[in-house]
Formats: sequence, structure tokens, C-alpha cells
Amino acid sequence: MSLQSFLNEVRKGLPSPVYLFSVSDPFLCREALGAVRTLVPVAERDFNLHIFDLLTQGEENTTLERVLEVANTASFFGGKRFTIMTGNLQKFLKDDLEKLAIYAAKPPQDSVLVIFHVGVLSKVAKEKFKAFKPVSIDMRDSEIPQWIKQNIKAKGIDISDDAVEYIISLVGYDPGLLSAEIEKISFAGQKKIDIDDISDIVAGGRQYGIFDLVNALREQDSDRVFRIYKSLKETSDDYGLIGALNWQYARFFSEKMSQQEKAYLLNIFGLLHQADIEMKSSGRNFPVEYLLVKLLRLQRLHSPFG
Repeated sequence: MSLQSFLNEVRKGLPSPVYLFSVSDPFLCREALGAVRTLVPVAERDFNLHIFDLLTQGEENTTLERVLEVANTASFFGGKRFTIMTGNLQKFLKDDLEKLAIYAAKPPQDSVLVIFHVGVLSKVAKEKFKAFKPVSIDMRDSEIPQWIKQNIKAKGIDISDDAVEYIISLVGYDPGLLSAEIEKISFAGQKKIDIDDISDIVAGGRQYGIFDLVNALREQDSDRVFRIYKSLKETSDDYGLIGALNWQYARFFSEKMSQQEKAYLLNIFGLLHQADIEMKSSGRNFPVEYLLVKLLRLQRLHSPFG
């Protein structure tokens, strides 16, 4: 299951009596929790919606037994009672698992227990909870573009595929950061967003864009390359810049290219990939200037583009 599959299950009203989800991103956990809240009418939430956040100070000592007591309470107004618990399931003891198994074997009618494990379940934990069929609702990278389009469309805005790809190249795949950019786009007052609009909205209207940096590299203008980079890093982190460079060079790639042209671009992708690895392994403490020097040198020695 993914976030989208989870949302589809929510649209069905969460028909099963017990759910156990794992989610590694706190933002996605909040999104999922918010989706469950919508199933309970506002007037009934004081009675039929109970949320236990074991990660919040003051609630970390709440026991599973207490959660199950609430879940076993009859619902009001004839609706479903939703009991939600978020926390680290890997702290559960053997007694907790037995209590949960007893509850799941005979859950009360019109009651739904939803448990969110915040983090990645270890192999041991997956084995421990396999009877409850835990599923991850984290988004795969391949799902991110469609998620962006759906969220922007929900705000009455159309956005092109190229614009979506460009946002990802600037921001990365972090759902929380992407959600913030979606909010910025919604306040732009435009009903249609294309790639040319993204620089002003997401990149803050900075003087230069990634296109300018790539053009300066292709023109072998080292002074301009470093002047543009100095401007870009004021509004983007280096990790985002490497992603944007990769995205821009990928747009040049075509099956109609000569073998020499393909080999040149593959060398560029190799340099970008190596920089990405070194940045991740060093905690983003990587001299991007060194990468730019390598790209300039490659352009001068091997570029088939002139």
C-alpha cells in the first residue's frame, strides 16, 4: 500500500476494524491522520474520535491498555468510533501484542482502531506484527509527481508535467517541503502554471536560474558559472542544485543523439551522481565549486556541442 492506496481506503470509510500502518515521514503521518479525521462529522468528534499521540510530551506514558479501553467504548449518535494511536510500535512488549491480538480477534461493532507506527519497521518488528498485516503508506518517488499534480489541482490550478519535474529538481522528494511549495503556488493567483512560472514562485524570483548555469557551463564561461552559482545558493541548497542540474542535462538527452553526444552526457551524469553520493555521505558538506570545475573541464575537453 502507498499513501494513495491509503486515501482510497479512507474514501471507503475504513471498513476494517483494525489497521496498522507504518509511515517514516512525520508530514505524511499528519496527512494520513487528517484524512481519518474527515470521516467523523465535526459535531461528533468530541465523542467518536480519539487520538493518542505517544510521541507527544505528556502522552508518551499512555498505555496500549488505555487505548484499547477507549476503542472498546460504544460509539455515540449511531456512527463509527475511530480510535487513533501514533507512536513507536517497536517499544511494544509481548503483553501488549497479546492484548492487541485479543482485541483484533473480536473488535466491537462500529469501532475502528487505527495505529500509525512513525518510523521504519525493522524486520524483527514486521515479524512481530505480521498477524496484523502492517503496511507502509510512505510514498515512492515515482508517486510524487502525481501527488503534486493532484494537490495543486485540488486548489483549482492546472500545472504542466515539466513544471512538476522542475519543482522536484529544485526541492527534492521531501513531501513536507513540496507541500510548502504547493502552498506558495496556490497564493500566486494563477490558474495555470508552466515551467517558466516556477522560477518566480518556487525559486523566489532570483536573478539566475539553473538554465543560466548550464548555459554558462556550455559556453565555458567560468567567471559567469561561479557568479551564477553564488546567486543560486542564496535561495537553494547544494543538494537541490545538483538535482536541478541533473534534470536540466537530462532534457538534452535524446535517442537521436550521436554516440559521442551520449557519452558526453553520461560522463556528466556520472559526475553529478558521484557528487550526490559524496554529499549524502558527508552530511551535505561537499564543495559544489569542485563539481563545477570538473564540469567546465569536461566541457572544454570532450563536449561535442561546441
